[in-house]
Amino acid sequence: MSLLQSMAQRDRVFDFLVPSESPVDVRHGPILYMEDVTVSFDGFKAINDLNLTIDDGELRCIIGPNGAGKTTMMDIITGKTRPDTGSVWFGSRHNLLTLSEPEIARLGIGRKFQKPTVFEALTVFENLELAMATDKRVLPTLMARMNGDIRDRIDEVLGMIGLEAQYRQPAGILSHGQKQWLEIGMLLMQRPRLLLVDEPVAGMTEQEMERTAELLTGLAGKQSVVVVEHDMGFVRSIARKVTVLHQGSVLAEGTMDQVQSDPKVIEVYLGESEEAA
Repeated sequence: MSLLQSMAQRDRVFDFLVPSESPVDVRHGPILYMEDVTVSFDGFKAINDLNLTIDDGELRCIIGPNGAGKTTMMDIITGKTRPDTGSVWFGSRHNLLTLSEPEIARLGIGRKFQKPTVFEALTVFENLELAMATDKRVLPTLMARMNGDIRDRIDEVLGMIGLEAQYRQPAGILSHGQKQWLEIGMLLMQRPRLLLVDEPVAGMTEQEMERTAELLTGLAGKQSVVVVEHDMGFVRSIARKVTVLHQGSVLAEGTMDQVQSDPKVIEVYLGESEEAA
């Protein structure tokens, strides 16, 4: 068997990385639907009868004290954790509980973790090029050439994340905030329908926080964006609708003013800060 034939056979192993052609159907409901979801770890209910819906194009902020279930919720959505009971749907066609993590990513769910993960030895441009939602099988990758559409998409994302001037710089020399924006840009290269963002402004300067707020609010409408954050000032600057989690379930939901004035929220979450003061 020739080397080329061998690579062609190995090429089939990476089919899960091919961008999905299956559209997300949101004609009959929200883009994300979680109903009666419960998951336990060693008898502890990290998620307890959770019900949550996210509309197409919505920007939603999720807040709650440590241990409220925010990370576990995102783990369930992305397939990292399987719940004991409940249902999780992406649009009206895709049951996420039957899919693997790669399959869920292919459908258009992107997740950004708190600590930025970029390829520091590569330039900003190369990081975005590598993240492009193209056929990632071995042979297509080896044969790939930069075309006008790919360059246009990279230029578009560079403008969205505000790193046009840094596109030739190695990612390793970027500031913490710039690395956060680059990682968001890498997810945007894959054209996600739903973007999960975990504590995006942790460790940022005030100026970087303002720029991040502009970036996330600018994405709303083009993608659905779910932001998990502890910084209440930042949440207020971007929030349209806020969901408060407590002990693995939804405690309150509404505008920032509504949840801040909710006695239950004051008692279990915002009240902690007042007591500390």
